[in-house]
Amino acid sequence: MIKIEAIIRDQKLTAVKEALKAIGVGGMTVSEVKGHGTQKGITEVYRDKQYSVDLLPKIKIEIITDEENMDKITKTILDAAQTGSIGDGKIFIYDVKNVIRIRTGETGKKAI
Repeated sequence: MIKIEAIIRDQKLTAVKEALKAIGVGGMTVSEVKGHGTQKGITEVYRDKQYSVDLLPKIKIEIITDEENMDKITKTILDAAQTGSIGDGKIFIYDVKNVIRIRTGETGKKAI
């Protein structure tokens, strides 16, 4: 099993969610997060004063899937979230040892 973790622009959440729904992804966890990459934030002007925002709002999407669907899901996220500009985000892929559904006690692929 695989965990796909995507950090995307907050305005791309609806597009990514709809694209994942269209390919049959049934479950995901979505969190509002803040952070920065190589961009190190942005500088903005408010009432003629310049200030720096070093932690930008992002969305983290987490999906547990089997290896067969990994490439399809990552490509779907990439296609829906990509703008071509700095700050589009990243996708991380992890191995998952096990999943246990608390309600039924099912484990492994049945619990996804």
